[in-house]
Amino acid sequence: MEQYKKEFIEFMVDCGVLRFGDFTTKSGRKTPFFINTGFYRTGSQLRKLGEFYAKAIKDKYGLNFDLIFGPAYKGIPLSVATAMAISEHYDKEIKYCSNRKEIKDHGDTGILLGSPIEDGDRIVIIEDVTTAGTSIEETFPILKAQGDVKVIGLVVSVDRMERGKGSKSALTEIEEKYSIGTTAIVTMQEVVEHLYNRPYQGKIVIDDDLKQAIDRYYQSYGVKKEDLN
Repeated sequence: MEQYKKEFIEFMVDCGVLRFGDFTTKSGRKTPFFINTGFYRTGSQLRKLGEFYAKAIKDKYGLNFDLIFGPAYKGIPLSVATAMAISEHYDKEIKYCSNRKEIKDHGDTGILLGSPIEDGDRIVIIEDVTTAGTSIEETFPILKAQGDVKVIGLVVSVDRMERGKGSKSALTEIEEKYSIGTTAIVTMQEVVEHLYNRPYQGKIVIDDDLKQAIDRYYQSYGVKKEDLN
């Protein structure tokens, strides 16, 4: 596993973003782990997070695109931090844009904030995590309504590696339905590989009991081997 992936996993633990226990996802699934990027709360944390996203984007898509779109609300700071990181580390100016939950009818009107989306723009969507692909269903029509744009792909912080609405993974379903690429900074398989029975900050983050709970979760919601890419 690449060093930056290990650093990102530990970064999530340090920030309280990656948590283990009993949770319910947006799609209604009971899960023993949860990723909440709302716990990135300081300037230094957001700066570092943007650097991890920027590297994942560059590795997957290169930098030949025009705009990063972060769906409201968590995608707003993600898009800003990543655009800043790309500018600082790769000397490339990328626009950022997000949507509002409600259309604003005064001042800076419309459904978008940040840069306007123009015909010909090549766009990368940035999100925290995708479980069943519900968020992209809201985002994609917004982008296509702005003009003749090309959505290159989607990047998330963690690939939960579970089924979407059918038998394939959520990210694979998104790729096939919208004809775009997908990528993640790390996968849950990499998270477990790095943390299982390995001390970090003086404790074991994923012990045998938690590993069994994660395995049971994937027995219910994981992607079958024959449905993997």
